[in-house]
Amino acid sequence: MGNTLFPDDPDKVSVIRYLTPDITTFSLPFARFGIVKFGARATLVKLPSGNLLIFSPTPLTPTIRSVIAKTGTGQIGYIVAPDTEHHLHLSAWKTAYPGARIIAPEGLLEKRQRTLGNGPDTSADCNPAFDYIYTAANKYSLQVSDDPEFHATFAVEYVHSHPNREIVLLHKPSRYLIQADLMFNLPGTEQYSLSGEKAEDGLWNRLGMGWMKARTPAERTAQARFVWYVLAAGDRKNFGESIRRIWGWDFGGIVPCHGDVIEDDQEGKGREVFEGVFEGFLKG
Repeated sequence: MGNTLFPDDPDKVSVIRYLTPDITTFSLPFARFGIVKFGARATLVKLPSGNLLIFSPTPLTPTIRSVIAKTGTGQIGYIVAPDTEHHLHLSAWKTAYPGARIIAPEGLLEKRQRTLGNGPDTSADCNPAFDYIYTAANKYSLQVSDDPEFHATFAVEYVHSHPNREIVLLHKPSRYLIQADLMFNLPGTEQYSLSGEKAEDGLWNRLGMGWMKARTPAERTAQARFVWYVLAAGDRKNFGESIRRIWGWDFGGIVPCHGDVIEDDQEGKGREVFEGVFEGFLKG
């Protein structure tokens, strides 16, 4: 590993997946402290015009740039930093695609100013201005772009009551929910598939991350408790309102940043998983 987070050469271990005709995912290893294997995923979405959006940017490698160049207009129009944690490569993407507009939650710009020069963003211009900032006050009134295409393509929920301040997207054409830390689906089997390591190697990854799994009803119940008692503990009322709003969307699959994609299928697996993880907010 090149540091405690990402591999030395992300290009060698990144998995490029064409999930739908309009959605491409870039998945790779990501480990806190070099031990806790969360996995990472950036999601590239092509809008009807060919304009491109990147959600939760990971390292911008030559291969990823090549994929982008062959997709739609070949230019990134929107960069989404989906919360106050998923922003480490924001500057590299903005430098490569200066015309891109940055969408981020409140508090992230200030956080980056406080940590200027730490981590992957080390240049003097590593804190680009944000174009659209979601806040608790404007979450239902903020218009991203004068072009109606954005809101015609995506539904947006800003979960301001989440500790990380999550921006969640629904890609309406594909019915995929795209999110960062709202919920997890570990282990990140796909994310570690080219690394020569198993996503569950190590005692912590085998035993200590049960609250971040969602494959079985029992795992979903464990994660539901983590959500209820930890993530939502500070403001369950507003957290629940956001969850119920998302539940009301017409989604089928879920693209998480951490763990495997839950594909949209005829059996409604994505909704089943979501309901299990957030059951405490959906009852009654």
